[in-house]
Formats: sequence, C-alpha cells, structure tokens
Amino acid sequence: MNSLLIQYSYLQMLDFMTTVAFLVTGVPEGNPFVRFAILHASHPLSGLLLVKLVGVALGVYCWRYGRERLLSRMNMLFAVVVVWNMVALIVGSVRGVG
Repeated sequence: MNSLLIQYSYLQMLDFMTTVAFLVTGVPEGNPFVRFAILHASHPLSGLLLVKLVGVALGVYCWRYGRERLLSRMNMLFAVVVVWNMVALIVGSVRGVG
C-alpha cells in the first residue's frame, strides 16, 4: 500500500509539471475545476498547487483508510493523464516547429 501512495504522489508531481508546461506554452487548462483555481488564485501556480495538495490529501486518505483499490484506480487514471499530457506537449511542439 505504501508503494501505491508513492506512485500516486509521483504521478501528481508529473501532472503538476506537465500542467505548468502547458501554461507556459499558452495552452489553457482543460479541467474546469483546475482552471477555476488557477484563474481565481493570486498566482496561477498557487491555484495549481492548492489543487494538487487536495489531490495528495485524497491519496493520503485512501492510504490511511485502506482504500487500496481506489488508490490503484486513481494511479491508473493519473498515469493516463500524464501520458496524454506528454503526447500533447510533444505533438504541439512538433507542429509548432513546422
């Protein structure tokens, strides 16, 4: 179960970094909840950090209360999100070069 929490935290960090890469390149956030937090925070990164901290808190909750199956599913979801973000960044940069 500890490894699931470590994986979840790592995926949250990767999602944070890919989201920052999108924001730096001018791509708007696709998640309406995250977009709201980014737009209404004093600084976009503080809004994004707040959302990620809530996400990590949910992961800790699952870990603490033995919700291994839920945490495993959240890991799969965020793994897909991170891969999607990476592909979108790569495709976007290739298209921008041409």
